[in-house]
Amino acid sequence: MSAPIPQAEVRPIVRSHHGDDFVDDYEWLRDKEDPATLAYLEAENAYTDEQTAHLEPLRQQIFDEIKARTLETDLSVPVRRGNWWYYARTVEGQQYSIRCRCPIDDADDWNPPSLDAETAIAGEQVLLDSNVEAEGHEFFSLGAFSVTDDGNLLAWSVDLQGDERYTIKVKDLRTGDVLPDEITATSGGATWSIGATHLFYTTVDEAWRPHKVWRHTLGSTDDDVLVFEEPDERYFVGVGRTQSDKYLVIGLSSKITSEVRVLEADNPEGEFRVVLPRRDGIEYSLEHAVISGEDVFLVLHNEDAINFELISVPADDPTTRTVLVPGSETVRLEDVDVFEGQLVLSYRRDALTRIGIMLIDPTIPSGIGPLQEILFDEELFTCGVGANAEWVQPLIRVGVGSFITPASVYDYVVATGELILRKQAPVLGGYDPADYEQHRSWAVADDGVRVPVSVVCRKDTPRDGTAPALIYGYGSYEASMDPGMSIARLSLLDRGFVFAIAHVRGGGELGRHWYDDGKMLNKRNTFTDFIASARHLVDEGWTSPDRLIAEGGSAGGLLMGAIANLAPDAFAGIVASVPFVDNLTTILDPSLPLTVIEWDEWGNPLEDPEVYAYMKSYAPYENVGEHPYPAILAVTSLHDTRVLYVEPAKWVARLRATATGDAPILLKTEMHAGHGGVSGRYASWKERAWELAWIIDVARRS
Repeated sequence: MSAPIPQAEVRPIVRSHHGDDFVDDYEWLRDKEDPATLAYLEAENAYTDEQTAHLEPLRQQIFDEIKARTLETDLSVPVRRGNWWYYARTVEGQQYSIRCRCPIDDADDWNPPSLDAETAIAGEQVLLDSNVEAEGHEFFSLGAFSVTDDGNLLAWSVDLQGDERYTIKVKDLRTGDVLPDEITATSGGATWSIGATHLFYTTVDEAWRPHKVWRHTLGSTDDDVLVFEEPDERYFVGVGRTQSDKYLVIGLSSKITSEVRVLEADNPEGEFRVVLPRRDGIEYSLEHAVISGEDVFLVLHNEDAINFELISVPADDPTTRTVLVPGSETVRLEDVDVFEGQLVLSYRRDALTRIGIMLIDPTIPSGIGPLQEILFDEELFTCGVGANAEWVQPLIRVGVGSFITPASVYDYVVATGELILRKQAPVLGGYDPADYEQHRSWAVADDGVRVPVSVVCRKDTPRDGTAPALIYGYGSYEASMDPGMSIARLSLLDRGFVFAIAHVRGGGELGRHWYDDGKMLNKRNTFTDFIASARHLVDEGWTSPDRLIAEGGSAGGLLMGAIANLAPDAFAGIVASVPFVDNLTTILDPSLPLTVIEWDEWGNPLEDPEVYAYMKSYAPYENVGEHPYPAILAVTSLHDTRVLYVEPAKWVARLRATATGDAPILLKTEMHAGHGGVSGRYASWKERAWELAWIIDVARRS
């Protein structure tokens, strides 16, 4: 028997704000306890299964391709910390990685050992086998993984539900015993004090906001001590240590303001002190350095520097400032890693990531030498600082990759500038980068602004409009969508697809102004930039509208919902993963998870009628219209705490009741997953194969 097309029951309620009444027929789906809610989700799943059953052979084929191209038994490049090399194993047939270590041979040897996954490693110690941890559970996510300075204890945390509530456990690595210390309902992280006497961690409030820092005394049965609590609902709280390990750090941040508190890590029961008091609209982060024998903090901040500048302040007098790297209109400073002899600056220029090294040099007035950028020879690439666990080390671990170059791990020799390739991610099955090409193109938005678009395809892909294409976008929170290789994506490219990323406003690719121009009352730029990018692909001959699929997730799912309303004729299909498509309802309710902190991103429609009217003008759910839509696939997770399942559920219900035309509208709800989807590498490959099969099918049928 065929599964019927689901029709959600209409239970109208009226939402009233600023003199505006909106009739919401499907808000009742928010109630998980209502049997009709789960019944509706199950009915949608059954309908989706039936509508996509013909794709099972293609799904299996794509899964097999992903699996065949992946070296399933492998090891990561070891990272040195103390007397050990730390690395992770993957084993064929197992879903999760195994964290291991082996002893160093020589204190002066910084060259990581060349480990063979098929050969026994002398002195290897398995620290944590996530496959064992995950046994008997539908979902598994590893949070913290923190080893003490002496290498004797491991603190780790796990989420077995997908709701981002973690349990911290402690293991004695000398004996293998799990200690009685167990801390439940944390937000995931765990930070050791010097001497391994105390653990610091955070917990979340009812809105899933990390807001409290706690101190646990190892071995004690006394209640843990509340170290800090942030009452302002706009701020997230985190705790960690500086690279030097000298200071414990509590960081507080809203979308536009931050504050840092520090405490000597060898005095864990002391009082944290504020470095620079918070000021509305000023963001900063810091690292500890020793320059000319003096303790200083290197601070990245945006006061009078929209793209941030790097300054040095004495640790005992943060009011005295020395500018090390001034702010720029074209270079966005993003992060600084500090070591005994050098600092590593991460930044963006021309919509690409960059890495620069600056030597700590007491012979010059500032104590810091000039910036030396590490150069990479590709038109498009993504680079970043890798795992560097030691304060004193002559090498800096970095990573780089592109659409066509697999992720590569290098060690940069500080003394000579040499880059030593340690490993390039293997791609099996005869992959040859020379068969593919990548390009940077520029679309022109409605207001004349040039929008970067990154494109990759096989070199033999025709450029006459006949190729199918997938265009991806996000465009929120200053998050940048950088070019990187995907083994799964090869299954598209080898079937003649073009893949593109539209680097729309609201992201961070072109600096802080690029973000500011795509948020709050400028949010529509995100959507029109994406539409302009899609039409640009067509104009350049890469594809045609009836072969073009759009994809985005989370806030990128909001983008998908908006472009479905604004330009349905520009796309053959749309994939919206955990989509934020009922954003106005969510942002109007401060009791929902993460709402209050979001007001600095979207505006506060509760208090500001202009913000309310603007958000309502683009909100995907409110603006579903009586016109044909492209084929739509919405994917969500029942236990997602960031974008609740109810948003895509309501959106699909409204689309099905309102949209005209006969394009399929499907909702798939994962019943055992979180915001990031299913857990386990094989499960995630199957999930991606499922989505890619749908994308290929829609492009072929259109």
